Amino acid sequence: MALYTIEDQTIYLEETGPENAPCAFLVHGWASSSYTWKPLLPALSRRYRCVAIDLPGFGQSPAPSHPPTIAGYADLVACLIEYFSPRQPVLLLGHSMGGQIGATLALRYPMLVERMVLLNPALSGRLSTRVNLLIGPHVLAERFLPLEWLLHLLAKTPLDYTDYLLKPSNFAERARVSEEDYQRIRADARRPGQGRIRAACFQAMRQGDLRGRLAALEPPTLVIWGAEDDIVPLRDAGAVAAEWPAADLRIIPNAGHWPQFEQPDATLRHIALFLGLPPAGVAPSADARDIAELHATAQFLNNSEIGGRLNEAQRMRIASLLQRRVLMPRERLTAAGARGDEMYIVQDGLLEVWLEPVPVGGVRQPPVRIAFMQSGQVAGELGLLEDVERSADLRAGDQPTVVLVLTREALNTLAEDDPALGMRLMQNLAVSLGRRLRHQNWLAQRLEQRAWQGGSVTRLLE
Repeated sequence: MALYTIEDQTIYLEETGPENAPCAFLVHGWASSSYTWKPLLPALSRRYRCVAIDLPGFGQSPAPSHPPTIAGYADLVACLIEYFSPRQPVLLLGHSMGGQIGATLALRYPMLVERMVLLNPALSGRLSTRVNLLIGPHVLAERFLPLEWLLHLLAKTPLDYTDYLLKPSNFAERARVSEEDYQRIRADARRPGQGRIRAACFQAMRQGDLRGRLAALEPPTLVIWGAEDDIVPLRDAGAVAAEWPAADLRIIPNAGHWPQFEQPDATLRHIALFLGLPPAGVAPSADARDIAELHATAQFLNNSEIGGRLNEAQRMRIASLLQRRVLMPRERLTAAGARGDEMYIVQDGLLEVWLEPVPVGGVRQPPVRIAFMQSGQVAGELGLLEDVERSADLRAGDQPTVVLVLTREALNTLAEDDPALGMRLMQNLAVSLGRRLRHQNWLAQRLEQRAWQGGSVTRLLE
């Protein structure tokens, strides 16, 4: 955890990920801390410089000197964004109250936010009936320091009722949360000395109601909700559906208020699809470690044979799966008769296709170059799709050639994780292969026609 001071407010931040990468800011919810993001940080930090905040009054950050408001928290996070990313808008993630803060920030400072991911956001500020009836009185009592310490001491006795209040409200009935994670979430919810800030934020959320303003939110946004959330009920998801049709709303079964802990695979899959992250289980290529090069590869794919009709997030996802290979002049990439599970996209230079002619009279003929692939074109599709022998040699031209390699394993993982993107990629490959076959048929017909008609072309000298 790193310590910062913003406008006389001390704040603790957890920073992970490459320093030269785009920034992602992660804002936790009520009675919580930056630990909220533990299940998501490993995947996000492969692409982003992640800054997980302990909001003033929560986690390790001391309480603010003035009563907290949702707008005040949003202003503070905006200052942090301008400090860490002064030239580029950021990815903003928010959970529960953090989602309300994130949406408020995006309304007040739309130019600071490129896109958002909101988990169970408390958009209306109205929590569930269970929270208001059972947890509300406890929270209001904590406003008074003697009562807070009395409740804290009570929690260490057999009379403790924390688990009775916390577990059914926060987690789905079939959810499986590790004991370590539950104890950390529990400790944040009952951290001593934070009773006043918890009570103040309980009221601040109600005063920060965003209903009626959601349609004005500009950044592309993914909204994830646990179907069994008994903290921020699904009625707020109804407000998203009614007022914010541009948002991508996803409901996760068997998850409550903490889908990232209860159903981490499903939560990460939705986020990966939205942000264009690599599928789970696929190690990042060497290029993925250089964010600028990854963006350049994704931009290059836009003009390649396989990049058509893909959005930016989809191209980024494919780019993260590609391996970059540099060939020296005349270096052979693959040989005729060899079996392989790779497809090649020419990024720079020429990739030549050489064929061994059929022997004439038992005499072996020299190889013939029958085609070449230029930047953006694809070779080796059949080797990728089927376990068949290569029909020709693939070699670099007279200059160094750069190819991007897609393996069958990466393609299969992508297709399983994101069937829609896998289908679109296969359609693009089919279109590319069809165009090449039509062109080859046309050339064959032209050669046959010329042989039948005869004639020649003569260069005229002046």
